[in-house]
Amino acid sequence: MTDTPKGPASYFPSIEKTYGQPVAHWLALIEGQKDLPHMKIVGWLKDSHGLGHGHANALVAHALGAKTPAPGAKTPALRAQKGASR
Repeated sequence: MTDTPKGPASYFPSIEKTYGQPVAHWLALIEGQKDLPHMKIVGWLKDSHGLGHGHANALVAHALGAKTPAPGAKTPALRAQKGASR
């Protein structure tokens, strides 16, 4: 039985088919934009590369997901940082 991708990765086959580039191509482009907020990168992909909103959002979410906690998330690093500032 094959595992069906979940979350942003579920868009990857469609992204590759629609735009003719492997996901690695888009992730490499996003790598150079990681200093920007999520939605700025989404806008850049849409405006500069012609991606649809859902595809751009899925790529950015995947690229930033492992490194960007949700707003207000209490990660161990954040808890340690807050404890150090008291």
